[in-house]
Amino acid sequence: MDFPTLCTFESFKKVWSRYGYSRDLRDLIAQEFTRLKGITYLDHAAATLYPESLVRDFCQDISRNVYGNPHSRSPSSRLTHDTVERVRYRVLQHFNTTPEEYSVIFVSGCTEALKLVALSFPWRSRTAGQAGSHFSYLTDNHTSVIGIRGLTSEQGVALLPVSPHEVENTAKEGASGRGRGCQTPHLFCYPAQSNFSGRKYPLSHVKGIQARRLYPACDHPGRWFVLLDAASLVSCSPLDLQECPADFIPISFYKMFGFPTGLGALLIRNDTAAILKKAYFGGGTAAAYLAGEDYYVQTANISDRFEDGTISFLDIIALNHSFDALYKITGGMDNIQLHTFGLARYTYTVLSSLCHGNGRPVAQIYTEGQFESPNTQGAILNFNLMDCHGQMIGYSQVDKLASLYDIHVRTGCFCNTGACQFFLGMTNQQVKRNLQAGHVCGDSIDLVDGQPTGSVRVSFGYMSTFEDCQKFLSFVVDCFVEKPVKVNQDRMQKLNQTQNFNQDPPIKVTNRTTDQVDERHNPVVPSWSACGGSEEDEDARNHGEANTLTNIYIYPIKSCGAFEVHDWPVGPLGLLYDRGWMVVNGNGVCLSQKREPRLCLIHPQVRLDSNKLLLQTPGMDTISVPLENNTQLHTSQELCQSRICGDRVQTVDCGDEAAAWLSEFLGEPCRLIRQSPHFIRDMKRKPDGGATSTALSLVNEAQYLMINRTSVEFIQKHMSSREECSNDHQLLDTDKLISRFRANLVVTGVEPFDEDNWSDLIVGNTRFQVAGRCERCQMIGVDQGTGRKTKELLLSLSACRTGKVSQNDYCCTKVTFGVYLNHHFQENSFEAMTLSVGSVIQPVADNSC
Repeated sequence: MDFPTLCTFESFKKVWSRYGYSRDLRDLIAQEFTRLKGITYLDHAAATLYPESLVRDFCQDISRNVYGNPHSRSPSSRLTHDTVERVRYRVLQHFNTTPEEYSVIFVSGCTEALKLVALSFPWRSRTAGQAGSHFSYLTDNHTSVIGIRGLTSEQGVALLPVSPHEVENTAKEGASGRGRGCQTPHLFCYPAQSNFSGRKYPLSHVKGIQARRLYPACDHPGRWFVLLDAASLVSCSPLDLQECPADFIPISFYKMFGFPTGLGALLIRNDTAAILKKAYFGGGTAAAYLAGEDYYVQTANISDRFEDGTISFLDIIALNHSFDALYKITGGMDNIQLHTFGLARYTYTVLSSLCHGNGRPVAQIYTEGQFESPNTQGAILNFNLMDCHGQMIGYSQVDKLASLYDIHVRTGCFCNTGACQFFLGMTNQQVKRNLQAGHVCGDSIDLVDGQPTGSVRVSFGYMSTFEDCQKFLSFVVDCFVEKPVKVNQDRMQKLNQTQNFNQDPPIKVTNRTTDQVDERHNPVVPSWSACGGSEEDEDARNHGEANTLTNIYIYPIKSCGAFEVHDWPVGPLGLLYDRGWMVVNGNGVCLSQKREPRLCLIHPQVRLDSNKLLLQTPGMDTISVPLENNTQLHTSQELCQSRICGDRVQTVDCGDEAAAWLSEFLGEPCRLIRQSPHFIRDMKRKPDGGATSTALSLVNEAQYLMINRTSVEFIQKHMSSREECSNDHQLLDTDKLISRFRANLVVTGVEPFDEDNWSDLIVGNTRFQVAGRCERCQMIGVDQGTGRKTKELLLSLSACRTGKVSQNDYCCTKVTFGVYLNHHFQENSFEAMTLSVGSVIQPVADNSC
C-alpha cells in the first residue's frame, strides 16, 4: 500500500515523541524477542510476551539458590519466605500502596481471585426483617466477573446488571446520608479497562460507589464494596490505589509480564478483609484446629489466611525478575502507556480513514471515543471489516488470512458478551438464536443470517513497534480493500496534530460509524464480488469425459506431502495408511502446516511390498520406518496420548532415527508417532444423526476428502479474472490448485459444485456416504511445492464460496470446498476392496436440498 506521506515513521515520530524507550526498539526486539522471527504479534490483551533475559535471569536464580517450602523453618525455606514477602512488597509498590493499606493474596489468576471474593463475601439473603445483598456489575465485564452470579443466585442475592451510562449519568448528592444505619453488604464490580474495546472507565467510580453517590449504590441503602477488575488495565497502564482505593483488585501477571503464567493476585484492603467469611481452610491458613472437634482458628495474617496450601513459590520468585526486566527495559508503566497508546491511536486513525474505491468505509470500529487520550482509551482496537457493498466480512476469514501473513490477532467476543452485544447491536434473543444455529463461544461461526457473532481485536504491548502497525494495515489493504484505495484525508490530518497528553486536549475526530459515503467518488465495479452465473460457466464443465475418478492421493504422515497412487486398497479407517502417522513437537503437540509449512516438503512413500514407509525430502538421506510391526510392541516403543481436533488418541512412538531426521529438517525437536493399532477412534459427527460408528485414522473430520476437478477449474478462472494478479498467482495451474486442497479423491465429469448436493457417491463398486462439506482454513494458502504462503487462493475461495450453510434452520456463513466421505467397511468381506483411477462415479443427489 502507498500510505500518505504522513504515515511514514518519520512523520509518526514527529507527532508522537513518546514512541519507544531509552534504547532502540529494533535492538530490543533483536536481543529480547528473537523468537518472533517475523511474526507480528497483536494479541497482547490476551497474553503479552516475555523478554528472554527474564527467563535467563530466573533460571540462573533457581540454579544458584535452594528454595524450600515456605511452610518449613529450614534456611532454604526461610529464603523462600523472605523472597516471597519481598515480591509482595514489590507488587504493592507497583500500584502505589503499602502493606499497611493492602494485602497481596497469590492465586492462580484473575479468575480464581474473583472466585475467592465470591465464595468469601458475606452475602445476605432478603428476609422479612432485613434487606438482602445486591450483586451489581457493569454489563461491560469479563465472563469471570459475571460468573459470580452463579454463586449468588443460590443464596437469594439480588442481581443488578448496570450499563455504563447508568453509572455515569446518575450521580446524586446526599444519597449517602439516607439509610446510614443499614449495614447490608453489597458488591459492585466493574473493569478499570474494557477487554473488548479498551475503554477506560473512570477510577473515580470507586469512591463514588463506596460513598453511595453513584447508581446503583445511591438507590440501595447498605454498605457498598467495590471490586475493580484491573486485569486488562495494568497490562499497559499504571494503577494508583491512592486515587482509587477499591476493596478488591484481581490481576493476572502474565498479562503484565508474559511470564510466569498461572499466577495472579487478589489485592484486598486490610480494613475490608475482616468482612470476608472463608469456609474451607487448607494448609498454612490455620492458627490452630482440632481433627476430632469442630474447632478452627484462622491465622491473623491476611495473606496466609486466604492462600490455601503451598503457594506457587517459584513462580512468585520469577515475578522478581519480571519487575526487574520491565523497569529496566521501559522505565515504568507511564512510558508503556504512552508508547502503546500512540501505536493504537495511529492504527485507529489510519484504519478508520481507509475507504474502498467506491468511497465506502473499510472498517466498523467499536469504540465510543476517538482515541483522544491515554487516560480514557487503552491500547486495544476492536473492529469488523466490510466489503465494498457494506456487507460484514466474517472474523474467521480475517483470522485465517492474517495467519498467512504471520499476523496474530484475537477474534470472537473475548469473554465479554455484554460489550459484544452493545457494539454489535445483538439482542438477547439473537444471542440465543446464534446458539441454536450452532454458534458457541470460541468457534469459527462468524456470521449467522448475515450478522456478525463477534469481531476482530488487535492489542499492543510494550515491545510492539510501528512496523507492526504498518504490516497489519498493509495486510488489510492487500486483502480486503477494493482498489483504488481511498483515504479520508480530513481524518488522516488529525494524525498530524502533535498532542500534549499531560494537558489532555481532545481531538475532534468524527466517529467512523456516523460518516457518510462520499458520493463524489466514482463507484468502482468490485473486482472480487461473489461468483455467479455467466457465459463462461459452461467452459468450467467437463469436456465430454465420463464421470470418473481422476486422482487418488494418500497422506501417510498428517500434514506432510501427498503420495499419489493409481490403485489403492480400502481399509477400515479409509485409504490404507492414510494419515496413520503424525509429527509432534518436543511437547508432544501435533504439528501442522498452519504452524510449520515446511512439512509439505516431506514426501512419504508407502512400500507395501517391503512393509516400509519412506521419508524423503531434498537434501537429506531417505530413511524408513516399518508399516506394521508383526510382533508385540517393544518396551522401547513408547505408548503416548495425543490430541487430534479435540479427540484423544493413543499413539506409538516410531523411534529415535525418525525423530532425529525430522528434528534436523525442521530445526526443532520433533518425533514421529503413529496411531496405535489397538486404538479405535470413532467419528464424533454422525451424518443425519445416524447411530452407525465410523472409525477414523488421524484425519480431522472424516475418512475421505473428495473434490471436483471442474470446481477447481472454476476457482482457477475466478483467480485469473481478479485484478492485480501477481506472477505468483498466475503460476497456480489446475494441478497445483488441486494439491492445495489436499483431497484423497478427485473426480470429474460433473458440473462445478454439484458435489455440495450429493448424499452418496458410488466409485466403481464402492459406496460412500457424504458426511458434509469441508470448511476451509488458511492451510490452502501454503504452496505444496515450496512451503511458501500466498493469499490469493483463500481470497478467491472466500469470494466465491462464502456460502450460507443451513444449521438448525439458521444460515451460518462458511467458506467450504469439497465434501467429506465415509465408507462402512465390512471386516468379514470376502473380497478386498480397491479404488482405481478411471473408475466410473455415480453421484446420488440429496433430495432434501
